[in-house]
Amino acid sequence: MSDKDKRDRLPEGDDGHTIANMNVEGMPWYRPERPDLPPAASSKDDLTKKQVRIYTASALKAGLLVAGVMNLGLVLFAAFCVFVWFR
Repeated sequence: MSDKDKRDRLPEGDDGHTIANMNVEGMPWYRPERPDLPPAASSKDDLTKKQVRIYTASALKAGLLVAGVMNLGLVLFAAFCVFVWFR
């Protein structure tokens, strides 16, 4: 049996649908000639400067929120230790 026959045969229960595209450039199995795959990036997907600023600000706010909640927990734990546990 040739390598092509092994590659084209699907395991039992496999209907051939692609769940996650693993055809990544740089991998040994990369095949750029696949016409059924959409291009990696198109000009329609480019973000404007305003959109980039909005996404960056949103990510910064989310990060600061997580850091603030963790810091609040640390302060409350320290207060608990000082005023309740170590008395």
